[in-house]
Amino acid sequence: MGMYMAVHRGMKGITSAGLKEAHAADTAIEKEEGVHFERAWADPESGTVYCLSTAPSADAVQHIHERAGHPADEIHEVPLTV
Repeated sequence: MGMYMAVHRGMKGITSAGLKEAHAADTAIEKEEGVHFERAWADPESGTVYCLSTAPSADAVQHIHERAGHPADEIHEVPLTV
């Protein structure tokens, strides 16, 4: 299992409730791809949302995001943490 940071753009004006709703849509189906979404952050002004997950692959992360209705613009593997 690797760790991945997904970046979503174009979500300008996202609210706390909207972020929680999007995160819940992901977590509702995450197990179907062996993904676990750890946390999400958002910058409503720029419309950027970041999602940290553990998963077998970036493709698995993207597949869940697509099925939940918000495909990621970028997914980066995070090989080192402190």
